[in-house]
Amino acid sequence: ELVSCVGWTTADELYSCSDDHQILKWNPVTSETTRVVRLPDDVYPLDLHWFPRGIGGKKQSQAESFVLTSSDGKFHLISKLGRVEKSVEAHCGAVLAGRWNYEGTALVTVGEDGQVKIWSKSGMLRSTLAQQGTPVYSVSWAPDSDKVLYTSGKQLVIKPLQPNAKVLQWKAHDGLILKTDWNSVNDLILSAGEDCRYKVWDSFGRALYASQPHECPVTSLAWALDGELFAVGSFNTLRLCDKTGWSYALEKPNTGSIFAISWSIDGTQLAGACGNGQVIFAHVLEQHWEWKNFQITLIKRRTMKVHNVLNDAVDLLEFRDRVIKASLSCGYLVVSTSLQCYVFSTKNWNTPLIFDLKEGTVSLILQAERHFLLVDGGGLYLYSYEGRLISSPKYPGMRTDILNAQTVSLSNDTLAVKDKADEKVIYIFEALSGKPLGDGKPLTHKTEVVEIALDQKGLTSERKIAFIDKNRDLFITSVKRFGKEQKIVKIGTMVQSLAWNDTSNILCGIQDSRFTVWYYPNTVYVDKDLLPKTLYEKDASEFSKNPQIGSFVGNQVTVRRADGSLVHLHVSPYPAILHGYVSASRWEDGVRLCRFVKDQTLWACLAAMAVANKDMTTAEIAYAAIGEIDKVQYINSIKDLPSRESRMAHMLLFSGSAQEAETLLLQSGLVYQAIQVNINLYNWERALDLAVKHRTHVDTVLAYRQKFLEDFGKKETNQRFLQYAEGLEVDWNKIKAKIEMEIAKERERAAASPAVRS
Repeated sequence: ELVSCVGWTTADELYSCSDDHQILKWNPVTSETTRVVRLPDDVYPLDLHWFPRGIGGKKQSQAESFVLTSSDGKFHLISKLGRVEKSVEAHCGAVLAGRWNYEGTALVTVGEDGQVKIWSKSGMLRSTLAQQGTPVYSVSWAPDSDKVLYTSGKQLVIKPLQPNAKVLQWKAHDGLILKTDWNSVNDLILSAGEDCRYKVWDSFGRALYASQPHECPVTSLAWALDGELFAVGSFNTLRLCDKTGWSYALEKPNTGSIFAISWSIDGTQLAGACGNGQVIFAHVLEQHWEWKNFQITLIKRRTMKVHNVLNDAVDLLEFRDRVIKASLSCGYLVVSTSLQCYVFSTKNWNTPLIFDLKEGTVSLILQAERHFLLVDGGGLYLYSYEGRLISSPKYPGMRTDILNAQTVSLSNDTLAVKDKADEKVIYIFEALSGKPLGDGKPLTHKTEVVEIALDQKGLTSERKIAFIDKNRDLFITSVKRFGKEQKIVKIGTMVQSLAWNDTSNILCGIQDSRFTVWYYPNTVYVDKDLLPKTLYEKDASEFSKNPQIGSFVGNQVTVRRADGSLVHLHVSPYPAILHGYVSASRWEDGVRLCRFVKDQTLWACLAAMAVANKDMTTAEIAYAAIGEIDKVQYINSIKDLPSRESRMAHMLLFSGSAQEAETLLLQSGLVYQAIQVNINLYNWERALDLAVKHRTHVDTVLAYRQKFLEDFGKKETNQRFLQYAEGLEVDWNKIKAKIEMEIAKERERAAASPAVRS
């Protein structure tokens, strides 16, 4: 009889249920099959879902019980050994689907009677979430287990568990919808129907991908746990697809319709329940990893082929167990199998470093130049390339099973993780110790964050993080956060994908219909008006809808289009060379390079870099080259200031940091200069506060204020200024003499102090 449902307990054990009333247990490694239990003759199973493994902090190595829904209106809670622990009358007519939530605290069932019901772990009815006139064929939980997605004819419905919360409903297919799945890692929704199409949606119901019609209705689909792949089943058809919708592979097995698909826990294989009574097993092969001149392919489950395209050399890498995850970057290949981790250097493929894994199933590998991160169900583990465990960062409410490359980022000294409990929060850790960075407080944004990325180069104290929020705005901020709160600055809108360069801090992204490169993102903290001049923009219409940036290595950017094809873009090599010169303080070489290239963008980058590094001579040349004459004049006036502190303060002012400039002057005892800065910025209140507090130059502030009002033909209305101006006669000669005295005093101090003029 036809097989109706399948489900994995471990990576090597599968249970299947069929209309012949049998539950069978399969081991694909040893090819053994055993019968677990024979169900009563009136029970025709329809759906099976194993109870989740990681509950209450205890990680079970395997699932212990499952829920089985059947055509007699009941669901059955059955132990691993086949004992029926409980049968519950649930619906009138068949119970078409049942799903545990991610915590294992609730079960949702749907039936032919059009009802959606929520049950407790022990099988007690908690609530009836929805009722409708048509059967509900499929149901899925939201990643946070706070909403339920179910089918309603041609419509999809997302209903929150809270009463009176807004329900989202949209027409998804032209025929009856048969299957849905909602992934907890990427938050994307799949649907398949009798219109012979499968579609990908985001959690707001926006269509991201719609397939061409198949020959027959699509009867099953399922996400792999890590959210990178999904599988689609139809009549004599099994298809493997990327998360963005395009198809990697199409198989035409002789199976009849595939009614259910289940992925193994490690995501390397899947099983399908077939209409002709067979169970089909499939393994994912031929994944590619590329970096510089190396191309690596998984040719068998335990064998990789390394191809060096420079000299056409080919190496075969053999592994003891099957390969689960791999990553190739920064001169190393890191491979995790079911029990071990292998680290190969690209210089020598013969002697890998091997160490054992604690938890087993690695769900993510991230690499930086000095170390790499392994993520599994138990936590985050940072290893050196010598195989030494460096640290294991932790944060409250940590759920590592839902982390992916968009929500975790690693650099040589910093690790950033986007939290799931509160999507506005980014936790930032020191890589070597695993402790929270700075004062221990996480970075908090005003809206939900979608994607994060740390820059890879430069000093630890200047580490930056770029992130995209829910509105698709791109922000950048500094990571080291001691005392002063660094501003979070917006540098782009409608950004779909981003990547930092591996050798210098250049950021690229696809925003709206343009491919944009921020050659020096730090410009926003130095001279915000200069940022547009430091960008490179190119029309991105050739990438079609929803392109994703794969990598940004050297001066080559790899973009994956929505149809799965790869496009390679080349970015000018000169900004990266300039970054190199500046980090080595070779300013003359930088100027020479800009004169050779004769490019305004490069000059603008040099100007911002020079101001950031307080090199005013270079800044003056660069600003003159891009025609910013007012800034050249201001820089010249800074150079003529008598003391080093004044020059530093005015450079901070130049970068827009008025508060810091004032603090610096006050700490250096230059009270008059701090007052004058506020007068020049028309911060009258603050200027008067300082003058009164330090009992000096009150008349100077009042005189400048009076002159300012006279110039505009206005009368004084501010009470404080009126109070201090009472009985005070403004004598400009006296004030000028006082100012000259202050400047002379500052000159004397500068001459006496050993500080060298910068």
